Amino acid sequence: MDSSYDVIVVGAGLAGLAAAAELGDRGKRVLILDQEGEQSLGGQAFWSLGGLFMIDTPEQRRMRIRDSLDLATINWMGSAGFDRPEDHWPKKWAQAYLDFAAGEMRPWLHAMGMRWFPVVGWAERGGAFADGHGNSVPRFHITWGTGPGTLAPFIRRVREHDAAGLVAFAFRHRVNAIETTDGAVTGVSGDVLSPTDVERGKESSRDVSGDFRFTAANVIVTTGGIGGDFEAVCEAWPRDRLGEPPDQMVCGVPAHVDGRGIAIARAAGGATINEDRMWHYTEGLRNWNPIWPNHGIRILPGPSSMWFDATGNRLPAPCLPGFDTLATLKHLRSTGHDHSWFILTQKVIEKEFALSGSEQNPDLTSGKWAAVLKSRLGKGATEAVEAFKEHGEDFIVRDNLEELVAGMNQLAGAHLIDPAAIRAQIEARDAQIANPYSKDAQVTAINGARNYLGDKLIRTAKPHRFLDPANGPLIAVRLHILTRKTLGGLHTDLTSRVFGPNGEPVPGLYAAGEAAGFGGGGYHGYNALEGTFLGGCIFSGRAAGRAAG
Repeated sequence: MDSSYDVIVVGAGLAGLAAAAELGDRGKRVLILDQEGEQSLGGQAFWSLGGLFMIDTPEQRRMRIRDSLDLATINWMGSAGFDRPEDHWPKKWAQAYLDFAAGEMRPWLHAMGMRWFPVVGWAERGGAFADGHGNSVPRFHITWGTGPGTLAPFIRRVREHDAAGLVAFAFRHRVNAIETTDGAVTGVSGDVLSPTDVERGKESSRDVSGDFRFTAANVIVTTGGIGGDFEAVCEAWPRDRLGEPPDQMVCGVPAHVDGRGIAIARAAGGATINEDRMWHYTEGLRNWNPIWPNHGIRILPGPSSMWFDATGNRLPAPCLPGFDTLATLKHLRSTGHDHSWFILTQKVIEKEFALSGSEQNPDLTSGKWAAVLKSRLGKGATEAVEAFKEHGEDFIVRDNLEELVAGMNQLAGAHLIDPAAIRAQIEARDAQIANPYSKDAQVTAINGARNYLGDKLIRTAKPHRFLDPANGPLIAVRLHILTRKTLGGLHTDLTSRVFGPNGEPVPGLYAAGEAAGFGGGGYHGYNALEGTFLGGCIFSGRAAGRAAG
C-alpha cells in the first residue's frame, strides 16, 4: 500500500463511498480508511430501510400525489425552524438538497441502477399548521433492496476504481489524528487494529497491532455521528427544549458510531455547530435477537395505534404515531418516565406495523416481488413483526383489556395504570368510529390517511372498535427512546469544505454525511422529514468528491 494519496476518505459508509466514487471518476488517487473490518463496508446505511426523500417523482405521480419543489420547500423550512446566525450554510444546504431532490437526484440514481418500491411512504406528517413541521404529501421512497440496495451502485463504482488502481481500502485502520502543517491538512495517522471476523454490526475489538501514517493534501471526514455513545448523547442533549435525557434508552446504531471523527476534525482546526440538535425516535423496541449492544428497533407505525404515557394518559395531538417525532419526545420527557405504550388490535398490527431496518424487511431487501406480495398481503403481520410479538419482551397479547393492563403493570414493575381509566379512553375513541367524521384528532387523521391510496392499500387498517372481541386479541407494546441521528456537526460550505472557528475554510479539510450534519453542519435544522439521512449522505458525499483534490 502506498503512503501518499490525493485524497484520504475517513469512513467507509455511504457518504464516504459516494465521495470516493466521484473522486475516482475524476482520476484522483484515493485511500478509504475505516476502523471496522471489510465486512462492515457501507456502515450504518446497510441497516437502513433505504428510504429517500424525493420530490415530484414518477412514483408519486402514479400514486396520484401532487408534489412540487415549492410545497417541499415550505414543508422543509417550516420543519427546520432555522433561527441561528450559524444556520446560514445549513439553510443553503437545505435549499440545494431540495433542488437536487426535485431535479437531478432520481434520474442520476436511476441511471446507476437504483429502483424504488412503487408505494411512496408518508412519514413525519406533522399535525399542526400548514407552514409548520411535517410532510404535506408522501415523499419516502423505499429503495428496492433497502439499505444494501442503496449502497450497491456506490460500492460497484468504488470497486471499479479499486480495480483500476485509483482507490485503495485500509480496513481496521483507526484514525487518531488529522495532521496539519501551518494550518493545512497534510495527512492522517492512527492505529492498526487487530483483524476481526465478527459479523457486520457486532462490537469489534480495539486491540492495537501497529500504527500508520498516510499523507494527502485533502482529507474527507465521513465517520457518522454520536448515536452509539449514550454518554455523548446525554452530554449534547438539549435540556432546554426536550427536558432531561432518559435514564434508559435503546440504541439504533452499532457501537462504532461514536463521534470520534468529529472530535478529530475539530482537533485539526474544524468547527462544529448545532451540536444540540439531534433526532431520536420514540417508538423503540428492545431487539429480541440483538446484533449490537442494547440493540433497538424502531416501529414504523401506521396512524391507528392508541398512544399512552407510562401512567395511562393518552398522548395529545400532534403526538400521534408517525406524525411529529420531536414533539412526542418532548411530551414524553415531561411525564417523568422513560417508556410509553401503544395499545392496538390484531387487525392494526397486521396492516400497520412495519419495523425499521434491512434485516427486518427481508422481502423488500430481496427486491423480489413474489417475496413482497407474500409477506405484505398474506395472512397476519410480516414474519419479523410476528417474531417480535412472540419473542419480544415489550409485547403483551391478551384477550381482554383488564388482563392486558395487568400485564402492562407487571412489565413496568409498578401499578402505574388504572384499567378503568384506560377503558374509558378507549371506549370514548371507539364511540367515534361509527361515523365517517369525528372530533377525535386521531380518528380524523386515520380517515385522512385512508384518502391516500397507498395508505389505504397497505398501511392503514380500516377503522374499527378496539374493544370489539372480533378485532382482537388486544396488544400492548412498551416503547423506549431509540437513539439515532446527530443533526448538527462539522460546519461546511456547499463544496463540503470545513470551516474553522474563524469562519475561514481549513485548507484541505472536508466533511460529509452525518459528521457534517448531512450538510453545512445541520441542514435539517431542528426536525427531519425522513428519507433525508441517506439522501444527505449521498448529496454531501457527492459534493465532497467533486470538490476535494
